Amino acid sequence: MTSSAMNAIGFIGLGVMGEPICRNLLKKSGKPLVVYDLAHEPLARLGSDGARVAVSVADIVSRADVVFLCLPSARHVRIAFDGSAGLLQNVRPNQIVIDLGTSSVELTRDFARQFESRGASWIDAPIARTRQAAQDGTSSVMVGASPQLFDTVEPLIRCFATEVTLCGGTGAGQVTKILNNMVLFETVNALAEAVAIAKRSGVEPKLLLDTLSKGSADSFALRNHGLKAIVPGDFPLRAFSTEYALKDMSYALELAAQGGIEPRGAALVHEILQEAIDGGFGDAYFPVIAKLIDRDGSLSKE
Repeated sequence: MTSSAMNAIGFIGLGVMGEPICRNLLKKSGKPLVVYDLAHEPLARLGSDGARVAVSVADIVSRADVVFLCLPSARHVRIAFDGSAGLLQNVRPNQIVIDLGTSSVELTRDFARQFESRGASWIDAPIARTRQAAQDGTSSVMVGASPQLFDTVEPLIRCFATEVTLCGGTGAGQVTKILNNMVLFETVNALAEAVAIAKRSGVEPKLLLDTLSKGSADSFALRNHGLKAIVPGDFPLRAFSTEYALKDMSYALELAAQGGIEPRGAALVHEILQEAIDGGFGDAYFPVIAKLIDRDGSLSKE
């Protein structure tokens, strides 16, 4: 199947990232879009914009050749996968399901094997970058698939992403995204430490990060998470939460253990994320870990 031969695209999961991704597919794919979510509000918004609204996972599978998933965790993906009304029991030969979330590598490969036994394909294609990138259609997507399947779905993914990388076979997209997030979380922790030390040493945090952005310490994390979250102390609830960060860091530690690696930096940040959750910051944007580092400063919990 080529992208031009697809009759319709399905999309399950219309959260912070899923809804704007859907809008880009609706505008750019040239295909009918069928959407499903448990929440009524995003369904109503996308329906008014021209998407077709499905009533269940089984319904969306019956109406679309390619189905995207954009769900919060492996637990939510498994709920969509299992059961008489789930993906596995209703998938058709030659149908493709693309998981845009970050999930367990082992689970991803298990789902792919079960789909293969039914003549269908499961692709892992986790998305990176911010909610603004999802809105702008400039996300980065890391794909685990065969070259043939990648060629089929890449034009659709490019409706909402400017960077689309084939990382290898099934699960390779998840491995790459998990390690991306591991590096990101460790970098954000370093930025939070730097800001706290600068404040206590008489250097204004924004000036510090502005200056670092002009040198070898510059990074995406500095310009986005550092300057836009840590410095102003802005940690909204409808963003990538500390709970989600802990989940992804757990996946990284699982991969490390399987490879016989002891990543001490990652293990420490895992502990810090857990401490933030225990301190009541589980639903907040994950750079909120800065509040743990500068306990007695302006970032400390009220």
